[in-house]
Amino acid sequence: MRKLLFVIPFSILFLHIAVAQQPEKLNAVEIHEAIKKLNFLGSVLYVAAHPDDENTRLISYMANQIKARTAYLSLTRGDGGQNLIGPEIRGLLGVIRTQELLAARRTDGGEQMFTRANDFGYSKHPDETLAIWDKKEVLNDVVWAIRKFQPDVIINRFNHRTPGSTHGHHTSSAMLSVEAFDMVADKNIYPAQLKHVDIWQPKRLFFNTSWWFYGSRENFEKADKSNLLEFDTGVYYSDLGLSNTEIASLSRSQHKSQGFGSTGTRGTQTEYIELIKGELPKDRTNIFEGIDTSWNRVVGGKAIGDILYQVERDFDFKNPARSITQLVKAYQLINKLENAHWKKIKSKEIKDIIVATAGLYLEAVSKESYTTNSNEITINIEAINRSAAPIILKSIEISSIGVSKNIDIPLENNSKKNYELKGKITNTDYTSPYWLKDKGTLGMYKVSDQKLIGTPETNHHTKAVFNIEILGTPISYQKDIIYKTNDPVKGEVYKPFEIIPAVSASIKDKVIIYANGPAKQIPVILKAGKPNLEGSVSLSHPDGWTVSPESIEFNLSQKGEEKTLVFTLTAPKNQSEGYISPKVNLQGKTYSDEVITIDYDHIPFQTVVLPSETKVVRLDIQKKGQNIGYIEGAGDIVPESLQQIGYQVTKISPESISEATLKPFDAIVVGIRAYNTVEELKFKQKHLLKYVENGGNLIIQYNTSHRLKVKENLGPYPLKLSRDRVTNENATIKLLATDHPVLNTPNKITSKDFDGWVQERGLYFPNEWSDEYTPILASNDKGESEKKGALLVSKYGKGYYVYTGLSFFREFPAGVSGAYRLFANMLSLGK
Repeated sequence: MRKLLFVIPFSILFLHIAVAQQPEKLNAVEIHEAIKKLNFLGSVLYVAAHPDDENTRLISYMANQIKARTAYLSLTRGDGGQNLIGPEIRGLLGVIRTQELLAARRTDGGEQMFTRANDFGYSKHPDETLAIWDKKEVLNDVVWAIRKFQPDVIINRFNHRTPGSTHGHHTSSAMLSVEAFDMVADKNIYPAQLKHVDIWQPKRLFFNTSWWFYGSRENFEKADKSNLLEFDTGVYYSDLGLSNTEIASLSRSQHKSQGFGSTGTRGTQTEYIELIKGELPKDRTNIFEGIDTSWNRVVGGKAIGDILYQVERDFDFKNPARSITQLVKAYQLINKLENAHWKKIKSKEIKDIIVATAGLYLEAVSKESYTTNSNEITINIEAINRSAAPIILKSIEISSIGVSKNIDIPLENNSKKNYELKGKITNTDYTSPYWLKDKGTLGMYKVSDQKLIGTPETNHHTKAVFNIEILGTPISYQKDIIYKTNDPVKGEVYKPFEIIPAVSASIKDKVIIYANGPAKQIPVILKAGKPNLEGSVSLSHPDGWTVSPESIEFNLSQKGEEKTLVFTLTAPKNQSEGYISPKVNLQGKTYSDEVITIDYDHIPFQTVVLPSETKVVRLDIQKKGQNIGYIEGAGDIVPESLQQIGYQVTKISPESISEATLKPFDAIVVGIRAYNTVEELKFKQKHLLKYVENGGNLIIQYNTSHRLKVKENLGPYPLKLSRDRVTNENATIKLLATDHPVLNTPNKITSKDFDGWVQERGLYFPNEWSDEYTPILASNDKGESEKKGALLVSKYGKGYYVYTGLSFFREFPAGVSGAYRLFANMLSLGK
């Protein structure tokens, strides 16, 4: 489901339902677990930097064994990572990884929060990280998250005392958490927040330490643990038939774009947390010692507890509806609480429990998967009470289409009610990730609405409100309007109902390289968000470029209809670059957005509306050779980029690799992390090296030493991969082998070719190699020694072997001219 709901771990038995976005339907065991959680008034906030940094064992333990309200604050959305499942990078990868985190939290029972910090790539020191992020603003967001969530306990994933020893984002997350701990109770710090939240003071702050932070298990065994708490997170949940560690592995395995599939374990597993601030509990296994987590915590809570503890004890697993009378009484009392924080949380929880105990199913389904503003839609309503509880459906309101229908009909046991409501969507924002709406900086997303900051995803404005009366008590339920179809294989398939522009315009290629001639045809794809559209399209372009014709008229009669209009764009004679963007004029209004969809089985369907633009580059480039074979790795757009500069690229399946299949190609390129992800390559490497020996040109892009499939003969001569990298994209490049063909033929490579690179120079360079390899370049980050392994070339037999950790997979999508020129030289070796 799109909206983060209160869940418990038992839902993992039905993960395919959650992923398909179907409504949550709790069984009796799950309802009872929800009641236990309802009766616990304590919160834990876990803090780290990225998706997949979180300790899912500890999050699951706190949420499911302790029953605490548990959230993970990930400072970033992981936008700067790699993508093992598809071509999306940067902002779109952040959308995927956000949803993977939400899938992980649906699995382990936690909640998810963020800041506006942008994952700009690997950083070696928190000084760099905090400068790029804008420390003041990210600290603002951390303080906001703590004041909003009001945790009793905060647990940092990383050590704030060891800057420079790990990823700068990691250390920064801990440093900001420690600093925020002492700020959140001060009303003079970030006072604008107090219009929406109250000041708050957590009781304790911990660091989630382990032997890894001590260098070895032996060192950790010898270490003083008097300041540590410990928990056995390997506890077994008999109702589920799973250990906590198995749940944690299922949760971690949701990070599929990062290749973090995890095998479940069983048995005792100890987690340690070190006290950083606050009073150390005497009971080293009780993180909440001295904190009242019962209903007595809030004024007026005792009466609620008297009811709900009895409901928990007397719960009828065969007839959960027997608890409804007492649950409704407790709901009435919760709504009278003075404590607004717990009132809001527990009111939501008990409402969900009441629905579940009654078997009450409420659904609002659109007949269409998407629509536009000012368009009429039809919503099908289903309401059914599957219990003997007296429930009346009073009314249904859908404000986004201006509909309010009075019904006032009893919902009899197992008697379904259906209604059809119609109305026009008016002044509703597009359904798109809110943090991508406005252009931010390298280190920060721009979010103008304070209340949105930190929320995991965009809150859908198209909702149906069901006003119910249960035992004479009015209760309202909001449901996102959704769209569903029947798939002959998957069965019932749910998707979010989306609001999109009346017309979208896109150019398929996000970078267009002019390397062979001054003019190219630019296809602009229009798609109708509604029927009967007539207008015109023009193409904005940089100075010095010319476009023909100036505009093209179009007609789209059907909703969803696509039409491709072709412009001719002519580049200037000299090297130049800029951006083009389609502008659609429709009834006096200009549209310039494209609609991007992201569809993977493990996350909900995503719709992203972004400004439509393409970078165009007039490139001074020469090349030799024509036919390139490409062996795909973890996912990149290098093949498409090479086609842009005139190469004929053929993708080669690993299974088909042989001396015969490789022979026709002028060069073979192996995609990023192929030797980490393609099992077949360990059987085919001998053919690739034989291809080189016979006169071929083999280019291998970066891999990591971890989980390397081919270890003994990655190259024709010994080389060893390392974690060496240069993260500063502007770091000085020294040309070491100035006479080598790779720097001279057919393009003369100079330092100017390394201007304008993005995110980094490169990563996971070899740090040891035999004398047969020639290091071509040297570079380093500030304060570090030179790294010479970014580009290694070796003659082998009649051909050339090239290993490169330079981040071409990032530079090509950014249209970096020098990256194309250098890669053309690599492909031209031996020609």
